[in-house]
Amino acid sequence: MSQVSTIEWTNSTWNPVTGCSKISSGCKNCYASTFSERFRGTPGHYFEKGFDLTLRPDKLHDPINWKKPRIIFVNSMSDLFHKEIPESFIHQVFDTMVVANHHTYQLLTKRPNRMAEFVKKRFGKKLPKNIWLGVSVEDQRNKARIEILRTIHSPIRFLSIEPILGDLMLKAAELKGISWVIVGGESGHGARPMKEVWAMKIKNLCHELEIPFFFKQWGAFNNEGIRMSKSKSGRILDGHIYSEMPNIGPPH
Repeated sequence: MSQVSTIEWTNSTWNPVTGCSKISSGCKNCYASTFSERFRGTPGHYFEKGFDLTLRPDKLHDPINWKKPRIIFVNSMSDLFHKEIPESFIHQVFDTMVVANHHTYQLLTKRPNRMAEFVKKRFGKKLPKNIWLGVSVEDQRNKARIEILRTIHSPIRFLSIEPILGDLMLKAAELKGISWVIVGGESGHGARPMKEVWAMKIKNLCHELEIPFFFKQWGAFNNEGIRMSKSKSGRILDGHIYSEMPNIGPPH
């Protein structure tokens, strides 16, 4: 599971861990779980154990072998800060990111407390600038994740508001120190529709604060609430495609 990615805001995915457990409303229709569970019980298949948490030590050094610089989404099929992942293994993942520092790494979690504790313990205030830290925030109930993220000394802090499940009612103060915001609707079977106004409020606030805004997708419903495929619903918001990214220099 180390490959070129179809995710619009990254180049590649790297999965030294696969599998996870659901902890909040945004996990309900997890694409990674749905994909993995299709193969549960298939002898010899990579996902024979479905979405059970699985360490993949054979994948630890993959980015070292990728010579051309990439933007890499770490653990698209898991959460690196899941409570059942040994701290020693997390250190090994970060060892690779430090050694293969010609890449940029994007880490996204719904468990920011453990991320904050780990980063402070290992790096203090000197997290390498090629490592971006982000949290998933799907609704108002989980906005506390943003506050925890803001306590971490990271050159790039970002939010993935996908799937957006309601009006987050974000205020300017809540985005202080945030470098990038991604918004997207939910796709797949059982997807919940998003409202255009939810995304527009965030887009307008980001532009007011000069924070790059990335609209990833409408998902399973278009802006009129009509169900359709993700490819047909597209990425156009307010007549534009927003693919803004943080302004960064070389990874090292």
